[in-house]
Amino acid sequence: MPSLRRHAERHRTDRIGWLRAAVLGANDGIVSTASLVLGVAAAGASHADILLTGVAGLAAGAMSMAAGEYVSVHSQADTENADLSRERAELQANPAAEERELTAIYITRGLDPVLAQQVASQLMAHDALGAHARDELGISTTMSARPVQAALASAASFAVGAALPLAVAALSPAPMLAGAVSLTSLLFLAVLGGTAARAGGAGMLAGAWRVAFWGALAMAITAGVGALFGAVV
Repeated sequence: MPSLRRHAERHRTDRIGWLRAAVLGANDGIVSTASLVLGVAAAGASHADILLTGVAGLAAGAMSMAAGEYVSVHSQADTENADLSRERAELQANPAAEERELTAIYITRGLDPVLAQQVASQLMAHDALGAHARDELGISTTMSARPVQAALASAASFAVGAALPLAVAALSPAPMLAGAVSLTSLLFLAVLGGTAARAGGAGMLAGAWRVAFWGALAMAITAGVGALFGAVV
């Protein structure tokens, strides 16, 4: 009888947990910091004030991203744990009914009723809670919530993303600052969108375009608001 080996194939869904948080953080870091720098520059602030605003935005944004991701993902984890606790109690109270429920799920997915019952019985004998978590609740190891991982990934990626337009602002002469930050930030966003799309198995051009478009819109609106309020002040 041939030996059974563990399935070692890697899939892109394994990356969902950290990829979503990392892309969101980097995108937000570039867009918010570049927009902040352009808005303050359009209002007529000095080069030093622009840099100070950008640094403050980087620090505040990274902490905000970490806190927001942790709270939101932890809420998802709390919901998953509550569902698992309820399922665990139901399995202890009436395992036969839970097996019938699992059998019905497999029948709706196309298995013959006899085979569905055999599969449900064997899976419950192996790991009843795991079978119900995966096939009834849709909770898997790949898709389960990881609050700390999401918080750290978001904060780190935001800081890296924010540092890019901030570095350009620091190195650019005051008269060229707005144009340099705008163009390089759009380039950074396009690269980010294309890279994220490739990592997720999607088209790079479409990913680059949609990220750059929304970034350009955010920067344009913020620069317009800065110019408007700068003229009023």
